[in-house]
Amino acid sequence: MFFPVGDDQVENGYKPYVSYTLLTLSILVFMYQLTLPLDACSNFMRTFGSIPTEILAGQDFYTLFTNMFLHGGFMHIVGNMLFLWVFADNIEAIIGNVAFLFFYIAGGLAASAAHILFNMTSNIPTIGASGAIAAVLGAYIILFPKSQVRIRFLLFKPFKMTAILFLGIWFIQNLFSGLGSIGPASAQSGGVAWWAHIGGFVFGVVAGLIIKRSPKKNLV
Repeated sequence: MFFPVGDDQVENGYKPYVSYTLLTLSILVFMYQLTLPLDACSNFMRTFGSIPTEILAGQDFYTLFTNMFLHGGFMHIVGNMLFLWVFADNIEAIIGNVAFLFFYIAGGLAASAAHILFNMTSNIPTIGASGAIAAVLGAYIILFPKSQVRIRFLLFKPFKMTAILFLGIWFIQNLFSGLGSIGPASAQSGGVAWWAHIGGFVFGVVAGLIIKRSPKKNLV
């Protein structure tokens, strides 16, 4: 498994308060999940996770927001929080705290919409910040394509890869997995909401193009 552990695109002096707050809230919610008995945790996931059939029936719209702060295990939250830590601060530095909060939420909603579109009959709760974070990745690949991302593979020494290559590979992998999940034979998608990742990323790319065209941006 390859994980990003840093990048060289640092916006000096800017405090990404929203990114840090989102990261902290996700960790606190996960710590709360760990205190729950198995049955109670399952009920918690069903109550605050986003279930496509319920959303399409006009129920529990609040879960489109709450699902972004739930995670299904240590690897799930560690992976998501690493991506959020590495990539979100620079997007927030470019567009500002308030705009980034709206961007993050909108990215999560776009991700949920894409997931629901391809899983209309699913009654499985969708949880995780992956879709919203995918929107961050989509914006990053447009705004900082030449940024050097430090990658770690297991315990080997970290190596660098350009953002456009690393995130491009990430998107292609998700796209093929999403296409492979279509159809009754792959209805469960291995437990991964691939189309949420794809939808969030595409939203981020579009947002990144809009941001890049606006004045006063000093981008690489």
